[in-house]
Amino acid sequence: MQVEIRIDGNCKEPKVIILTDQMTEEINEIVRKLSDAETQMIAGFQDDTVTVLDQDSILRIYASNGKVFAVTDQGEYILRLRLYEAEERLRRDRFVRISNSEIINLKKVKHFDLSFSGTICVSLSDNTVTYVSRRYVSRIKEILGL
Repeated sequence: MQVEIRIDGNCKEPKVIILTDQMTEEINEIVRKLSDAETQMIAGFQDDTVTVLDQDSILRIYASNGKVFAVTDQGEYILRLRLYEAEERLRRDRFVRISNSEIINLKKVKHFDLSFSGTICVSLSDNTVTYVSRRYVSRIKEILGL
């Protein structure tokens, strides 16, 4: 890939142009990264306290009993978002959905255990064990390059 930068005194706002012969996954990833340049905030609630959660500290986000929870290095928070809304705010290069009710931070995974037939066992850095549902196994294998 070639990268070219032109300095133009008349240009008031940066402009990115991608010249390519076809759309590839690499091009899609570049577009996603440029689009996600401004990370959206996620607010977590504990009792009467609101905390802006650092995405790097989030281990997982899951839905249970009609509520959405974020587990971080500092504890567990309730989110006032639906799971898909939280997913839209998360960095796509770090977070992946592993079931209809759970999203994990790939940077917080200790290891994946592929020995289970039809599913994948995930161990997180806080020793939490969770499972990738069958529907999402192919996406995880794609991410892992399997």
